[in-house]
Amino acid sequence: MTIQVLAAGDHFVQNRLFVDALRREVPGEVDIRELTLPWPVEPFGRVGEVDEASDVEDELIEALRGVEVCVTQMAPLTKRVLDASPDLRLFCVSRGGPVNANLEAAARAGVAVTYAPGRNAVATAEHTLAMLLSATRRIPRTHADLAGGVWRGDYYTYDNVGPELEGSTVGLVGYGAIGRRVARMLAGFGANVLVHDPYVDVPGRVELPELLERSRFVSLHARATPETAGMIGAAELAAMPRGSVLVNCARGALLDYDAMCDALDSGHLFGAAMDVFPEEPIPPGSRLLTTPNLVMTPHLAGASKETAMKAASIVAADVARYVRGEPLAHVATP
Repeated sequence: MTIQVLAAGDHFVQNRLFVDALRREVPGEVDIRELTLPWPVEPFGRVGEVDEASDVEDELIEALRGVEVCVTQMAPLTKRVLDASPDLRLFCVSRGGPVNANLEAAARAGVAVTYAPGRNAVATAEHTLAMLLSATRRIPRTHADLAGGVWRGDYYTYDNVGPELEGSTVGLVGYGAIGRRVARMLAGFGANVLVHDPYVDVPGRVELPELLERSRFVSLHARATPETAGMIGAAELAAMPRGSVLVNCARGALLDYDAMCDALDSGHLFGAAMDVFPEEPIPPGSRLLTTPNLVMTPHLAGASKETAMKAASIVAADVARYVRGEPLAHVATP
């Protein structure tokens, strides 16, 4: 029997990628309908009781009529959507974590929720390294000066130049799929790597205070949980050596951004590079827009063509397991 599938893609993980992956994994066994969500042209946000979702509950409910399986990146699986979608049995989120799904409500409704761990690990690791180097070598700022017709020879003075990676200690807060890749890249630069992650046991693992005190560079790779919220605040930044560099390509909730701006304003931090923020988009008038020696990108560390293709492939593989009656590989529901 043919299974009804909704591909609710967007302008990054496009529906054509979902459809192609499903055709490869389950040829001839699924009937696919499509709904295109507005992200990232329109930012995600909180929808009902879930986070980081496109505000399309009404459109999703309509598109899910008679649908057994949904593959998506940003569709909101709220209690309201679940209550209106009695045929739904599998909801596949093509992200590293299904924050846009109400897992408890899904479990009560008999809907399995899967996700796509590691889909953007390579892209985020590469972006992290690019951000670290950009902040340390002041690449965006010097480019802007040159583009404005200003040659800043004073950037070559001793007090204005940054440190090298080779021989420096880099502290990684979080050592999952992304952190491990960053560590391998740093090894190629000759850096010494320290790790803080209570869930792994690897050489170089230390407690957070020791990591901060010893690291010339610190990069955040932890997940946002109640335990990690605000884990880097004023006291932690003060514990870092003067002239150090901080990078966050993980989640805005990990860091006290006002404290970071204070540390940059005072010169305690040589530089910082942020891809994620406490409020996205950054509101007008934010200190982040005027704080010196801060490099910023708009939450796109994980953005690569390979990430989008991997995301579609990972969830399509779980759809194939569902069709064959096999255990799902990446289940998030209790």
